[in-house]
Amino acid sequence: MGFLTGKTVIITGGGRAVLEGGKPGSIGYGIATAYAKEGANIVITGRNVKKLEEAKEELERLYGVKVLPVQADISAGADNAAIAKATVDKAIEAFGRIDVLINNAQASASGVTLADHTTEQFDLALYSGLYAAFHYMQACYPYLKETKGSVINFASGAGLFGNYGQCAYAAAKEGIRGLTRVAATEWSRDGINVNVICPLAWTAQLEQFQKAYPDAFEKNVHTPPMGFFGDPEENIGRVCVQLAHPDFKYMTGETLTLEGGLGLRP
Repeated sequence: MGFLTGKTVIITGGGRAVLEGGKPGSIGYGIATAYAKEGANIVITGRNVKKLEEAKEELERLYGVKVLPVQADISAGADNAAIAKATVDKAIEAFGRIDVLINNAQASASGVTLADHTTEQFDLALYSGLYAAFHYMQACYPYLKETKGSVINFASGAGLFGNYGQCAYAAAKEGIRGLTRVAATEWSRDGINVNVICPLAWTAQLEQFQKAYPDAFEKNVHTPPMGFFGDPEENIGRVCVQLAHPDFKYMTGETLTLEGGLGLRP
């Protein structure tokens, strides 16, 4: 078993998604797979119950770990603090501890210009991403303090570079980046490791987009300088595993950019 055996990770947005060849096809599921291979107990959240149950079945069958799927949706108008707390309470009831929180979930209306963006579309990005990270971090804090655990948040190049048609997504991701830095400052005294990753991955959604709209894909999706996209499990998932390792405590507060699946730049 791996070095995370007996430890518990919460991964938001961890429902099953696969590429045509069967490899993990989303960042959340790639992370869940990487953690399962290290023996961790896994709590996955999401809106789609079917994808959560499929993830549970596959991860438990292939890797012999325990997986707790929790349907949860942080959204405008909901009691979001209660939703996050309920998820954390279920994790503690099932496994007794929380060692890692990974805030991966994010929805947005990409492709809509700033001038045309609606308040509802803006709220979708901020609540599913920024507010979700905020509420889960608050709910997990007492337990992460006990275990000297880790928080791994996800930002994006969309915010770093100002991608066209992604105003709400970029705003949410930049908010998460700032939130992460503050948490790293405040929680380091508690022994909690806090980092943010800005990844670029080849996902099932990109695969489907390429097949359905090859011309639009060619114009709008640019291959990273390394010549290929990051792999959700082997690159991004493994980075998340590394950041939960005690030897990576010195990296608290750094922003990591994954370029083409190779190399990390603090």
